[in-house]
Amino acid sequence: MAFNFPEGAKFYFSQTFASAKTITVLTNASPAVATSVAHGYADNDEILLTSGWEDATDTVFKVDQLTADTFSLLDFDTTDTAFYSAGTGIGSAQKVSAWTEIPQVLTIATSGGDPRYTEVNLLSRRNGVRIPTGFNPADVTLTLAHDPANANYKTMLNISRTSKKVAFKLALASGAASYGYGYMAVSDVPQMNSNQVNQVTAAFSMLGRTISYS
Repeated sequence: MAFNFPEGAKFYFSQTFASAKTITVLTNASPAVATSVAHGYADNDEILLTSGWEDATDTVFKVDQLTADTFSLLDFDTTDTAFYSAGTGIGSAQKVSAWTEIPQVLTIATSGGDPRYTEVNLLSRRNGVRIPTGFNPADVTLTLAHDPANANYKTMLNISRTSKKVAFKLALASGAASYGYGYMAVSDVPQMNSNQVNQVTAAFSMLGRTISYS
């Protein structure tokens, strides 16, 4: 049994993605194993996966280097071939680096990521049923103490205005980490209230899955 707490958490983004390495094979296994000639990855490298499997693409994974030409995607179970069709998960991987810390985070709020249902009400049944059909889009919103002179905040504003996609990392004091990839939207008009520090928001809208590692 393990518990994690937000105190001491740090938040990062990255817009630095190495040249894409072609993945010629992505197996149905737990964890999935990728074949990519001379990939150059080391254990625990963080990579952005682009894959023919729509449920896996646009997702940041940590890797386990197996050989010079193969690596596994940690905690990625693709054994269900009805969901991950064999032979169709090929694509590419890009190493993520140069993580930039998000400054002066005050609060964090998450939304979405919860199950999505479709209700079915058969005339012959008095009780309807709710069938899970996927998950709602996930967002993470941070409030930051506003410092217009902060270099990292200025970088975030520029990314936001140009709608560039970034990788996102939440690193807990325990060593656990969560990853995402998508759009970052940052406000440049501070919220002001009496007896409170001026605040702005930084919101991340995830395109792929959000993956957590202990």
